[in-house]
Amino acid sequence: MTLDTATPAVTAGVVRLDGSQCTVLAERVTVDARAHAERLTPNVLDALADAELTMADLDAVVVGCGPGPFTGLRAGMATAAAYGHALGIPVHGVCSLDAIGCRTTGDTLVVTDARRREVYWARYRDGVRTGGPAVNGAADVDTGAAQAVAGSPEHAAAFGLPRCGPVYPTAAGLVRAVSEWSEHPAPLVALYLRRPDAKPLGARR
Repeated sequence: MTLDTATPAVTAGVVRLDGSQCTVLAERVTVDARAHAERLTPNVLDALADAELTMADLDAVVVGCGPGPFTGLRAGMATAAAYGHALGIPVHGVCSLDAIGCRTTGDTLVVTDARRREVYWARYRDGVRTGGPAVNGAADVDTGAAQAVAGSPEHAAAFGLPRCGPVYPTAAGLVRAVSEWSEHPAPLVALYLRRPDAKPLGARR
């Protein structure tokens, strides 16, 4: 099972991995930046139904860990952790930008919306990350040798480079972004890259 809620796309997919062969059995995507919590579980159930599988058939969970907004990431990562715990299967966390970048060729810049007039970004060469992830205003992004840009179409337009896909993390990209299929993956760590928008209440006097 693959999950990603680091962008406006609420993504759930079922992928069969046979050696290096990755086959997407089903994928459900809802593009709505305000519906991560509401749409994730329905998308998971619909993807399983499309693949004619049940939760008991899953061997692992792969989840995008950002960078992305706090609320969105929390929905995806908490759900992935719950599935892993309930089913007794490993949960692999990956960089959501890698799930886009690993499916590109040549020198490519990947950008997603970071709000506050900024973008999350990373650079890739033939699918391998060579810079980032980081968060900056578009004018301050180090594009390096990038010859194309993938990711958020609205933000990709700011770089004056030819655009390519994918636009959002995909089920296949999430699986391919896993570097080690260990039975004991590292604990999930969110890539926030900056402090959350919410401010803690000041100490009472």
